[in-house]
Amino acid sequence: MPDQAQKPGPHRGATAEPALPGTQAAAPEAAPALFVALPDPFDLERTLGSLRYGRDDPTTWIEAGRAWRATRTADGPATLCFSRLPGGCAVEAAGPGAALALELAPRLLGRDDDPTALVPRHQLLRDLAHRFAGVRLSAGLPVSEAVQPWVLGQRVTTVEAKASWAALVRAHGEPAPLAPTLPPPPRPLHLPPEPRRLARRDPADLARFGIDRARALALLEACRHHRRLDAAAVLPAAEAHATLVALRGIGPWTAAHTLAAAMGDPDAVPVGDYHLPSLVAWALAGEARADDARMLALLEPWRGQRWRLVRLLAMAGLRAPRFGPRRPPRRL
Repeated sequence: MPDQAQKPGPHRGATAEPALPGTQAAAPEAAPALFVALPDPFDLERTLGSLRYGRDDPTTWIEAGRAWRATRTADGPATLCFSRLPGGCAVEAAGPGAALALELAPRLLGRDDDPTALVPRHQLLRDLAHRFAGVRLSAGLPVSEAVQPWVLGQRVTTVEAKASWAALVRAHGEPAPLAPTLPPPPRPLHLPPEPRRLARRDPADLARFGIDRARALALLEACRHHRRLDAAAVLPAAEAHATLVALRGIGPWTAAHTLAAAMGDPDAVPVGDYHLPSLVAWALAGEARADDARMLALLEPWRGQRWRLVRLLAMAGLRAPRFGPRRPPRRL
């Protein structure tokens, strides 16, 4: 959260050495189920949707009333299963890191987030705030885990980035741990790539996933400094942002998306986005085109909640008018 230190989460410390790719974690155990009380309305699908980088993301599966997430903790890998119930959400976990993952669950569900902190002051925003009143900002992913897909999103289309992420995870993320007591996901889940192992790859090795050299170098740089990134989660948002952009290949756009996912920062503004300035200008001022400076000026009245506002616009599917041909994405 902006300018507010957070208690260290369960991901602090060194990450346990993962199993080899293509193997199942040995003898996973299920931790006791946890119930997280949440005020109504609560939108499980959209709240946890921020954890998923595309519908084909192998780390996350979301369906009506239930979601699964594979993640890493200081005790090892874990799989979380969230089930929507009246008054809140039941959470189960499996794997060596199950206990720590359960400690993380309330923050992932946005229990500490306050959606009413955004004061609409605009008819469109009032309508959207009412429509998406049950959506909360998720927090708690390790920064080193959250940054990886957003590095892949640099300077390419969303379709290309999501395809690269899915391919990278399936190749370098071992199968997520399961247990007999855990409801099975409809499709196999994979853990996000382990930063220390991925950091040892040659940039050229990542070309087969559609990742060019510049993004490969940025990804490997972030993985090499995974401990520094994870430690930034307890810093004020401005300091965490500075930690991220200090790394080669990590700019304000990547840092903002990463902090929105890892810390639930409600004010993270991804400057440098190709479409976002025009979307904000169209929604708030009826202007079909805008640059970052104009976007920031329009968002200034909502400083402190600018990411929450932008997310409302995105969830509504709003688009600024488009002119000219669109560049077709490359296919892997």
